[in-house]
Amino acid sequence: MLEVRDDSAAAFEELMLRYQGRLLTVLEHLVHSRDQAEDLAQEVFLRVYRARKSYVPGAKFSTWLFTIANNVASNALRARSRRREVNLEVRESGPMGANPLEAMVQASSGQIPARQLDKAEMRDIVRMALEALNDRQRIAVLLSKFEGMSYADIAVTMELTPQAIKSLLSRARGNLREVLEPYLEHGDRPAAENGE
Repeated sequence: MLEVRDDSAAAFEELMLRYQGRLLTVLEHLVHSRDQAEDLAQEVFLRVYRARKSYVPGAKFSTWLFTIANNVASNALRARSRRREVNLEVRESGPMGANPLEAMVQASSGQIPARQLDKAEMRDIVRMALEALNDRQRIAVLLSKFEGMSYADIAVTMELTPQAIKSLLSRARGNLREVLEPYLEHGDRPAAENGE
């Protein structure tokens, strides 16, 4: 980032390549739309570039980047709720995708191993459990588990105290346990949020 601050285009490109995948994953979990996550990732990198001259290497760069991402995603979610946007894109409907009959035919013909279906179903269940969390809990879990950030770094990103993050993550783990235990113990799928 120090090279980016000194106007190195190659350094900025390297920075984008290094962080774009991780940033997209976090943003997609926050806004529930791959297309919007891609747009927001561009906005985050644009803000990083615009702020390059004022960058001071205090916390880790990733902490600074995800602070910007959290703010951009929060703004987008607020704007979306004010507009009452309706999303008409085709979504997967469960572990077998948008066309479950075709997936079952492939599975019965041996084209899709049962283990792959199990992984897809588990991914779907975990996604639904994450969506059941409130926005603050979701971002804290994503930064902790997917980005491996410490309580202190998450606290800086979310502008909270490390103790508040510890408490937030504890409540999030409890909420995730409530959603996931019935599935893990009895195979009961959680009720989809938002009428899905």
